[in-house]
Amino acid sequence: MNASARGTNPVTLFQRVSQHGLLWPVLALVVLLLACGLKSPGFLDVATRDGNLYGQLVDLLRNSATPLLLALGMCLVIATGGIDLSVGAVMAISLAVSLTHLDGVADPSAPGAVATAVVTGLALGVLIGAFNGFMVTALGIQPFIATMILMVAGRGIAMLITKGQITTVTSPPFKAIGSGFVLGVPVPVVVAGAVFVLLALAVRRTALGMFLEAVGTNREASRLAGVGARSTTWVVYVLAGLLAALAGIVYGAPTMAADANNIGLLKELDAIMVVVLGGTRLDGGRFHLGGLVVGALLLSTLERAVIVFELPSQTTPLFKALVLIAVCVAASPALRSLVRARPPRARRPVPVEVAA
Repeated sequence: MNASARGTNPVTLFQRVSQHGLLWPVLALVVLLLACGLKSPGFLDVATRDGNLYGQLVDLLRNSATPLLLALGMCLVIATGGIDLSVGAVMAISLAVSLTHLDGVADPSAPGAVATAVVTGLALGVLIGAFNGFMVTALGIQPFIATMILMVAGRGIAMLITKGQITTVTSPPFKAIGSGFVLGVPVPVVVAGAVFVLLALAVRRTALGMFLEAVGTNREASRLAGVGARSTTWVVYVLAGLLAALAGIVYGAPTMAADANNIGLLKELDAIMVVVLGGTRLDGGRFHLGGLVVGALLLSTLERAVIVFELPSQTTPLFKALVLIAVCVAASPALRSLVRARPPRARRPVPVEVAA
């Protein structure tokens, strides 16, 4: 039997699918969608009004944009063997800076003012990412401790920017960043999709992806091989800060309000959860950007399922933990090896007279 015939063998195909890391997250996503569809008959319906897409599924895509943006930056940091706990605080700081700028201009609806506010927020995210990278690479501080500094102090910085108040503005162009449409598709979906494509091309079509995996697998060996471990690590922390700032603007744009106490609260844990559900290990090395899309959709669907089934909102973290445990256990290498090592069923002996 040739290779092509073996590849199309149903048994071989089933084994490959069953051993894929995204099998269980995808199955969990499908089960949740079907369960929500059975509980709420119109859950899976998508309608078109004024050329724009509306429906529960469209809302899921819109809500998945923020965790996807955070997870993209977190995944790159984790690939180098690090962690970034400051992304939630960066969301609050970037949104606070953007809305404070709009609140101080004469015309918050002017396109130039909105562009300046967005660029200022993104630039601050880059600056914070560079600070985290400096702490990790130049000073040699553990990433967990280095990023925890801004995780704790970041909300205080956002409170200083907003002077302890909830800053609100009225700016339709800024609101369109989180609630507008482009060719019928929500703007957050377009933004997250564009960032995903650009980042995927950068890590798979250039040497950046190879550098990330080399640094995460063995930092010292990669340095001896000529890979700039420090510069690579610095770049991913800057990207994580930039994407967190963008996520904060997209997340807060629909309400046009900067609440420093609640914006981005515990979002760093959601980003880590999306990365884990996407099949990336936390010890660094190989990473999977495609799995982040499944993880972000699963997270948003889980949060929506709590609403559809009329469960208390306080139980959302519990269901997140249960789904994460179930998916991780089902996809664990130990369970796979146990299933593969199961002895084959013994054949029943054939009677002598039948054999004759």
